[in-house]
Amino acid sequence: QVRLAESGGGVVQTGGSLRLSCSAPGSITTIEAMGWFRQAPGKQREMVARITNSDSTTYGDSVKGRFTISRDAVKGTIYLQMNNLRPEDTAVYYCKLERPWYNDLWGQGTQVTVST
Repeated sequence: QVRLAESGGGVVQTGGSLRLSCSAPGSITTIEAMGWFRQAPGKQREMVARITNSDSTTYGDSVKGRFTISRDAVKGTIYLQMNNLRPEDTAVYYCKLERPWYNDLWGQGTQVTVST
């Protein structure tokens, strides 16, 4: 079963920073885009950030100016640098990979908790 490998979640105080990473398996050679979604308890999953294979980026309104998505195309890895974290950023963060002809792939999720 093909899996995405996520890492970097944890507990941080308000105003702190975290960096998430997500790597695609080497068997996937064509990637259209990768991104991060998050889901807080009792809420719907929402898009946080997305980056295409041409480095075009999109951000959710609530994270613009605080979060930065980047990628290492050679490694098939994306990063999410999260700065000035707020309690409302607390959620499980999921990595998503989009590729042609196949269904999207999701990671298992990594917990981010921002304490007051």
